[in-house]
Amino acid sequence: MKITAKAIAFTALLSAIICALSPWTIPVGIIPISLASFGVYLASGVIDFRYGSAATFAYVLIGGIGLPVFSGGKGGFGVIAGPTGGYIIGYIFLALIAGLIIDLFGKSTRIWVYPLAFIAGTAVLYALGTGWYVISTGADIVTALGVCVLPFLIGDSIKITVATVVAFPVRRAVSGMLQSRHAERREKPDKNMKA
Repeated sequence: MKITAKAIAFTALLSAIICALSPWTIPVGIIPISLASFGVYLASGVIDFRYGSAATFAYVLIGGIGLPVFSGGKGGFGVIAGPTGGYIIGYIFLALIAGLIIDLFGKSTRIWVYPLAFIAGTAVLYALGTGWYVISTGADIVTALGVCVLPFLIGDSIKITVATVVAFPVRRAVSGMLQSRHAERREKPDKNMKA
């Protein structure tokens, strides 16, 4: 996919969606249940992995500089450096891995690739989030898994299902729109060419 103004605008839109969803949380302990991962699933599922990853990176950057876009309306580098920071950084890897798998294997009729891609990305997210939590708090791995993984399994399963249902048709529409735009440009004759 070539870098176009439409692709950049769509990337900005996806980043804005993640920023809008992420502050909505359900407090269940040190690490709240958030809609951030759902936003990242959408970003990685509806467009080329480079743009989905860029949208997620922009979200992390926006929150890192202090805007209140992280869970619970928090922001700032201190949040990234805290016990939940592994999840925040992990969102970038979630978008990268899930988006790349969908790009490589998720052809127009392979909806089943989407949940598998989201699960693979989420596994990496859990690993980074849990590892970061262990390092920052000194907790043992069993306690960390009870805090960082188990409370989120059901919610993330629901988010993955909904994101698949939404992202699959949207990606087909967006891809068709971007491809038709490229086709139109190729078909337009050069004004400088002589008849």
